[in-house]
Amino acid sequence: MTADPDGERTASSRSVTRRDVVVALGGAAAASTIGVDGATAREAPLHVRVYPGPVPLRAWVRYRFQGMSRDWPPPYRAAMVAVEDAFEQVLDYARERSRLPNVDFRIERGQRVRFPLTAADPSIDAFVPTRKTVLDVFRDQVRERDVGSATTCHLLLCWAPFNFRLGYGGTHPSIDRIDRADGEGAYTAANVGATELWDSRAVTRNMAIHETLHTFISPDVAESVGGSPCDHNLGSAVRTDDALRVSPIATAYASPDRFDAGTRWEGRGCADHDRFHRHDGHEGIDRYAYTTRLSEATCEAVTRYLERQRPLS
Repeated sequence: MTADPDGERTASSRSVTRRDVVVALGGAAAASTIGVDGATAREAPLHVRVYPGPVPLRAWVRYRFQGMSRDWPPPYRAAMVAVEDAFEQVLDYARERSRLPNVDFRIERGQRVRFPLTAADPSIDAFVPTRKTVLDVFRDQVRERDVGSATTCHLLLCWAPFNFRLGYGGTHPSIDRIDRADGEGAYTAANVGATELWDSRAVTRNMAIHETLHTFISPDVAESVGGSPCDHNLGSAVRTDDALRVSPIATAYASPDRFDAGTRWEGRGCADHDRFHRHDGHEGIDRYAYTTRLSEATCEAVTRYLERQRPLS
């Protein structure tokens, strides 16, 4: 069983910010700091553009057609707000330590990604595309729009609850971190359809943060912070009464390796509970709660990665 933890720092529970006011007045599409596929005044080392993927009719029915005119259903809106909150946490962490004093953060909504997110050849990939295929097609569409930069993380929100080859999402295999390729940012996807159908809105928020953070942490930075090149190990799973409270980068990796313990599906990447920033164990746990609060190790890793980037030099 999964749930939202009580008393955590989320967009709904913390003090009202500029973004919250904008959302209340203008709706989810106005929540971006610039606009739909807008041009930034200058490259920002923290720059995330969020793209809505195609949403089937049955999903719109599920949400009573909320946001349909903007291609922006409630889970997509929640995912974008969660990502912005996560980077606010990183900047709060850094500035409390007198680091990253001049770093801007920009999050904006991109235009809808078109059908199909599949390969052209008539094979299984045309019906159940791999993660690489989805991200290749996504990358090609973004390149056509000429809206990227070396410091932009392009986040695709997918609705593919039955695509086991995509899973909960992931990063592009060769363009997986910002500032890794000249003139091009990073590409990542969060399978919101899977988290909404199999898990909960809390997992939706955390996996959107999770897949975005991957593009701002390198293996060597993860190892310098946590002693392991696996960035999932930077996460935390903290016991609170009968629940285990899991942070975003540990989501899908903090529960026992069995069906329907924590997230419905266990992550297929690297993770070692003994090497987590903190993991309090599973004994006596029958409930898993997912908090958008980042672990200190995660904030430190993102801060260190940003300190290395060219726009800061």
